[in-house]
Amino acid sequence: HARVYRDFTYIYPVISRRCGGLSIGVNLNPDKVCNFDCVYCEVDRRTPGKAGVINLAQLRDELTTMIRYARDGGLEREEKFRDAPPELTRTPRDLAFSGDGEPTMVRNFDECVQTVADVRRAEHLDSTKLVLITDAAGLDTAAVQRGLALMDANRGEVWAKLDAGTERYYRAVNRTAVRFERILGNLLLTARTRPIIIHTLLLRLHGELMPPDELAAYCDRLRTLVRAGAQLREIHLYTTARPTPEPFCTKLTRAELETFAQIVRSETGLKVLTFD
Repeated sequence: HARVYRDFTYIYPVISRRCGGLSIGVNLNPDKVCNFDCVYCEVDRRTPGKAGVINLAQLRDELTTMIRYARDGGLEREEKFRDAPPELTRTPRDLAFSGDGEPTMVRNFDECVQTVADVRRAEHLDSTKLVLITDAAGLDTAAVQRGLALMDANRGEVWAKLDAGTERYYRAVNRTAVRFERILGNLLLTARTRPIIIHTLLLRLHGELMPPDELAAYCDRLRTLVRAGAQLREIHLYTTARPTPEPFCTKLTRAELETFAQIVRSETGLKVLTFD
């Protein structure tokens, strides 16, 4: 889905397969800054993004405008949303920090969370969650820790990426200089304080599925996290939904995704959901 909507800078609406309805995206990275360069990411980083500090007043105004527009039936009249039932387009299921980069790289992440939480409260969205979709690399920073505490007070939910079980596969898929051990440490740090969701994108690399030994290592990482005190609410396994920039990355079938899910359920005892 496009993360650009009309003349908005920070806000975009989508019907999300994972939240089961309207998700209002909060794009804190119109600058396209990210600490990962995932092989499957469709963000075109060859084209410069919009640089600059987050304008909190504009963020607040755009989010308020979008919520009221959806509530008044504006989205359901648009061709893009016309096939969705009205009950899925009027009230957002979540307000999701997810965009053209890694949200936790924003220096004032906590202030951004507070702004969104304030709008949520002002618009009486008591049942709407705040969701952070993150690669987990920045979960240990002070501003993010403060932001997570604010999220906890506002039906917050963390969806943290874990695409591999070994350093080698992690670097092949996520193409980052961030150490794998830091990701694992941040997952544990975060999930000891509140339940989190692990989200994992599975795909074919050069025509090959994730190897059995890699899947075994992935399951072992999950078990190790749980033994160390991590609260893993769910594991979300999904595959590519849009064209990837790298031709060697291809989508899994529904059956392949379910096969992986059955193995992860059997090996970890965790709740595993799939999205294709």
